[in-house]
Amino acid sequence: MPSHTSSLLDPADELNAKLFANCAPPDWVNPTAAESYNLVVIGGGSAGLVAAVGAAALGARVALIERDILGGDCLNTGCVPSKTIIRSAKVMGEMARAERYGIHLDSPPRVDFAAVMRRMRRVRADISQTDSAQRFTDLGIDVFFGSAQFTDANSLEVANSLEVEGQKLRFTKAVIATGSRAAKLPIPGLEETGYLTNESVFKLTEQPRRLAIVGAGPIGCELAQTFQRLGTQVTLLEVAPQILIREDRDAAQIVADSLARDGVEMLLGVKIQKVRAANDVKCVLYELNGEVHELEVDEILLGAGRTPNVDSLNLKAAGVEYTKKGVTVDDTLQTTNADIYAAGDVALKYQFTHTADASARIVLQNALFPGPKKKFSDLVIPWATFTDPEIAHVGLYAHEAGEKGIEIDTYTVPLDESDRALADGETEGFVKVHTAKGSDKILGATIVAPHAGELISELTLAMTHNLGLKAIVDTIHPYPTVAGSIRRVGDLYNRTRLSPTVEKVFGVWFNWQRG
Repeated sequence: MPSHTSSLLDPADELNAKLFANCAPPDWVNPTAAESYNLVVIGGGSAGLVAAVGAAALGARVALIERDILGGDCLNTGCVPSKTIIRSAKVMGEMARAERYGIHLDSPPRVDFAAVMRRMRRVRADISQTDSAQRFTDLGIDVFFGSAQFTDANSLEVANSLEVEGQKLRFTKAVIATGSRAAKLPIPGLEETGYLTNESVFKLTEQPRRLAIVGAGPIGCELAQTFQRLGTQVTLLEVAPQILIREDRDAAQIVADSLARDGVEMLLGVKIQKVRAANDVKCVLYELNGEVHELEVDEILLGAGRTPNVDSLNLKAAGVEYTKKGVTVDDTLQTTNADIYAAGDVALKYQFTHTADASARIVLQNALFPGPKKKFSDLVIPWATFTDPEIAHVGLYAHEAGEKGIEIDTYTVPLDESDRALADGETEGFVKVHTAKGSDKILGATIVAPHAGELISELTLAMTHNLGLKAIVDTIHPYPTVAGSIRRVGDLYNRTRLSPTVEKVFGVWFNWQRG
């Protein structure tokens, strides 16, 4: 039985009870360890589950160890809960703009915050069946709940609070997939005052009236817009001069403008000096343009920084090197112990669920089969920030190409040139594609649009299979769709091929046809 359920089961309703019955069963009894395993997987999040299921499907003897709750951040405190409440906030955003579509609301819409969070818990509980301990057991995987510690290069011990002694698991290969957690920021007074992270914000049942979010990365921006639209006054504090610092300034500015229209207060280029509690409120003291200001809020949410979960694994005993950034791996995701691999957030720079999935598949190939090894650097990895509008990106940014000495051509189609975007009244955004200079080879792309996370896959597919803009132009897109803007990027490329000489030849040809 997992030892953590009392702290994570909050609120203690039937929906969370269903979640825990599936993913951290309170009556779970660990199996008796086999003499040896082909693969031991440490961590039951996205990477670990993919690795365990994939290996078991191939016929390997597999053990899966989870310290807390199966499903990891994605199911419990990340993708699933955040996107569920983002959907509720999007409804509020639509209603706020209803009049532009000829829809008049007789009275202002009212948010039932408790109902929004209850819906989130219902969705999470329903999805949890896919990540249930019983499902993996039925697939032939030995599921252990407890803490894992390496004892030597090819064995570890797993124990939980109900066991007098831990069990020793021997393995041929192992994969570390323990993920990451919200980083503790060195802000004086923060620990004493108290704060929220992605691990606790989804436990809320009462809506904070005022919320400070520290960090304007993807998590901070998504939750800032969401809580603001649900009725909380949000202040977003960021040390950098723009939100979403990884993204191009033109893309980030569109999202910043959207947040501002929703009412989010953005304080950029700030330095937080300290936090303190006073008179039932939390006070954030920050410096901006050389002046010190004080912000009073009800809650503080940390939306910046992640820390890899490596502390309790006793990696030294296994000969596995690591740093504060995570487990050290090579391009095949092998650690400094040739029999141990790492996947997902605990080892990778790109901390996305889909990257964890892809890295686990690389581990399966490289750990279990002889022959050529797959390389992580060969992956084409897209990502998306699920604000409204969304930003999605894949491949190189223009500044990265410049830093690497790669010459590029850039083609941009504004969304206000899309008939579908005009019909939808959602024209803020663009499709931008970078190609190798003088070529249709796609090196990178950014899309800013309401469903950019869906649209980016066409360009990711093209890059993965070395299809250029010519192939996209030759692909028929339904009309009217915003995806048609991607095809129009290809049309822009085709126009560059009409050199003065080619145009002159065509002119002669058409004149000859006319007699």
